[in-house]
Amino acid sequence: MADDYFDATTLFLLLDVVEHGSITAGAERANLTTSAASQRITKLEKSIRQPVLVRLPRGVRPTEAGEILLDRARLFRREMRAAHGDLEALRGLEKGTVRLGSFPTVSASLLAEGLKRLHQSWPSIDIQVRSALRPQLIEMLHASEVELALMWSYDWTESAEQSLSLVPVATDRTVLLVAADSAVEDEVSLAALHDQRWIIRNNRHPASEVLSRSCEAAGFAPRVVYGASDYQEVQAMVAAGVGIAMVPELATAHHRSDVRIVAFSDQDKIPARSITIASLARRQYTPAMYALSQAIHEAAQKLVVDPIRN
Repeated sequence: MADDYFDATTLFLLLDVVEHGSITAGAERANLTTSAASQRITKLEKSIRQPVLVRLPRGVRPTEAGEILLDRARLFRREMRAAHGDLEALRGLEKGTVRLGSFPTVSASLLAEGLKRLHQSWPSIDIQVRSALRPQLIEMLHASEVELALMWSYDWTESAEQSLSLVPVATDRTVLLVAADSAVEDEVSLAALHDQRWIIRNNRHPASEVLSRSCEAAGFAPRVVYGASDYQEVQAMVAAGVGIAMVPELATAHHRSDVRIVAFSDQDKIPARSITIASLARRQYTPAMYALSQAIHEAAQKLVVDPIRN
């Protein structure tokens, strides 16, 4: 084959030989014996069917063909050094990009705090966030549209496929939202709320299923009077006295001053959801992915009642 010895090692050897003035000096620079270096140059010349060096009484000089290869070798060496620098910068977290999938509740709370921490420590890391529902996040992971995804699940949620790796971040407990002047106090029993009016997230939102399952276990069906499109709307209706609401605690990270957060009695065992960082099981974390994961875990320790320490 004509390109058998048209390789990077031989090109860099040729460059060392010309820059240092002799095959002996070039071989020493390349950590080769003079004999091995001479054989490589000879095989290169046979491979391209023309000489690359003129052997002089004292030293060498490149032929026209040698100059062509030297130009390419210099360019290749510059690119290889640049690549090495880029890899060192990546390892040192001076740069890097992570595409992250998320969902609105966690984006507005846990992720926002995590990104602040990340950017303070590693300002050159670029995080590209896409918000979606859980099924879409799983599809985005499989399509490699994102490297990581923040996801939630309850005990009854359909398991993610075996091809996904799930790293626990936090347990997001369920709390009660009431108007600021409500008489309802902490550690309230769900059964004591059987005659209350309830506000839910509409369109079969998972939080609505938490309410229905919990009330069924407590022996009553909730009287739902309002279906809201988002948690801001839920809070507004609670503040207006329309009803009370059962919501994930992360949804209250930025709650209004005219609503209160009430904890349920532990005896009721109100379902909580697990927050995880998902990735393809076969995907290895880059340094930037590790940094983002660590920042999210640190944010969980600050914001969430039950963070999972990694």
